Amino acid sequence: MSALVEATRPERKPVSLLRLRAMLAAGEKIAMLTAYDAAFARAADDAGVDCLLVGDSLGMVVQGGSSTVPVTLDEVAYHVRCVARGRRHAWLLADLPFGTYEESPEQALRSSAVLARAGAQMVKLEGGWAAETVRFLVERGIVVCAHLGLTPQSASALGGYRVQGRDEAAADRLAREARALADAGAAMLVLELVPAALARRVQQENPALVVIGIGAGGDVAGQVLVLHDMLGVTAGPMPRFVRDFGREGGGVHQALQRYVAAVKERSFPEATQHTY
Repeated sequence: MSALVEATRPERKPVSLLRLRAMLAAGEKIAMLTAYDAAFARAADDAGVDCLLVGDSLGMVVQGGSSTVPVTLDEVAYHVRCVARGRRHAWLLADLPFGTYEESPEQALRSSAVLARAGAQMVKLEGGWAAETVRFLVERGIVVCAHLGLTPQSASALGGYRVQGRDEAAADRLAREARALADAGAAMLVLELVPAALARRVQQENPALVVIGIGAGGDVAGQVLVLHDMLGVTAGPMPRFVRDFGREGGGVHQALQRYVAAVKERSFPEATQHTY
């Protein structure tokens, strides 16, 4: 791209919660990726990624562990600081790790404050039980993303990494939990590994809730993938819902751009390949 064209491009404005809600209302798909350091945060941001998630998935893809459970609050805060230095426009959210919010709403507030001071604009917590904790945080100025479906911190209790909400009773329970979390003030909801029809129902029943899917079909506000998965550098078999953008030619920057374009153009996820 020439310097003249680059100079005349409109400056991209930082993504805000209001902007995410406007995208939802307008039907513009939201592209989210995990990030753990400044360099990849900058690359993803430059590619047009709307949201960066410092996920406790770092315990598996960065630290080489077998689950997210051992990740500590200090470790997430460290990676938030790194990502915050690299991003320029993307909305930044971070996971509250296992054991840092379940004890009480007050514990969740203390943990959220640590991540906010590190640079997080939103915190994410798992579980349908957490509506009152969400309400407590929101009333104190913390912007919250909830997480339902396959919740990695409690994967063992769910029988492993399996699709959730397949039968009618489980689907109804998840839909009720989503409504309770939205009513409590959650601004965003990640739905992981649930049937596309259930994700569509949750989005339709909560039209103001920014629902982000991962293995949940395309009829939600946006998509998220683990950075290492979509680049094809994660060891072991890839989940069905992942598309390996890294194998499609070019380098990292091109793969990131293809991911954003595929989400925006609604060619990812594909109904026959990446959904349940």
